[in-house]
Amino acid sequence: MVVADDSVLLREGLVRVLEEAGHEVVGAYGDADALLAAAPALEPDLAVLDVRMPPTFRDEGVRAAIRLRRELPRTGILLLSQYVEVAYAQELLGAGSGGVGYLLKDRVASLDDLTDAVDRIAAGGTVLDPEVVAQLIGRRHDPLASLTPREREVLQLMAEGRSNAAIARTLFIGIGAVEKNVTAIFAKLGLEDSGTDHRRVLAVVAWLQR
Repeated sequence: MVVADDSVLLREGLVRVLEEAGHEVVGAYGDADALLAAAPALEPDLAVLDVRMPPTFRDEGVRAAIRLRRELPRTGILLLSQYVEVAYAQELLGAGSGGVGYLLKDRVASLDDLTDAVDRIAAGGTVLDPEVVAQLIGRRHDPLASLTPREREVLQLMAEGRSNAAIARTLFIGIGAVEKNVTAIFAKLGLEDSGTDHRRVLAVVAWLQR
């Protein structure tokens, strides 16, 4: 794994937490350009990037993540941000492929939350911070209005990167019921099974674009 954050304390903290969880960190950088320069030779399984880094402290991490996915499509991406910035999450997920995540930096304080997110992203999953999802729920114009309350609950948990089994445990329902709701969500959003598209990610993108 590689890590990029301009804060020395947070960068070193991330490296320590990841290594304590059993992951190998092969590079830690203070800006996105340094990470992009080193990544082709390292071919990391996953890159953890701050959203805002030098020189402008605006969206360098997002730009680097998008470029990294283009050049090294097998590299998972985890973006970290101090605040909820839905547009950045939407831009990262817009390609419709898995292996991506967006977490608030507060989650880094929890070893379990961070390592769980890293493991799911490395396995090709999608992890979206619950705070981002909570903001999206409160938006007024909702193109997902056709979903039932249960389907919206299932989609919210899908947006957080939960598997069907995890959703079943959270909602205290059977896996069969979860699968039925997921199928209904895909149908209502017009997400046909083409055999290539990552429909769970596309459903999350639909959620973000409300």
